[in-house]
Amino acid sequence: MIMKINPVNPQERLLRQVVQTLTDGGLIGYPTDTGYALGCDLYNTRGIAKLYQIKRRPLSKPFSFICADLKNISEYALVENHAYKAMRRLLPGPYTFILEASRQVPKILQTKRNTVGIRVPNHPIARGLIGLLGHPIISTGANLAGSLAESDPYEIVEMFKPHLALVIDAGIILPAPSSVISFIDDVPEIIRVGQGDVSAFR
Repeated sequence: MIMKINPVNPQERLLRQVVQTLTDGGLIGYPTDTGYALGCDLYNTRGIAKLYQIKRRPLSKPFSFICADLKNISEYALVENHAYKAMRRLLPGPYTFILEASRQVPKILQTKRNTVGIRVPNHPIARGLIGLLGHPIISTGANLAGSLAESDPYEIVEMFKPHLALVIDAGIILPAPSSVISFIDDVPEIIRVGQGDVSAFR
């Protein structure tokens, strides 16, 4: 259930095993630059529904997902001029961008306003997984409602044992949330200040 992967130079053979788990519909715990996350294949609607259930999260609060790069984001969201310039400067990094969703995004991940939250994490394992899978992975903090996110992969196993197919051990990662910036109508709005400099958006 736990797979140790080098966080600096991830072994491709092991990443491929994790990708196979995702392809088979499994839920995983995996590292990002803002802490450990739970996730599944973007197109695994059963897996997404299960994540809502185990996180005790209302359907009105959609999960975000991680992409490989800015080009990848443009397949799943409308990226206009101002947003493109900001994202090109800041990504990969600890930011979540709220954008208008494209038709590629499953409805369960869209808000009533047809928007989505997208990240490009600065972590070799997370980006390696997306690259091999070929499309995004759901990203939600490895915690339960009202509790702090876990920094230890072994604690994640204990917390979500019956539900996760696999947890990647990339060492202890202290959780620190991403900054959230909305770019609806190409107008920047700071939704949450977390990691990452947001001074350019004030």
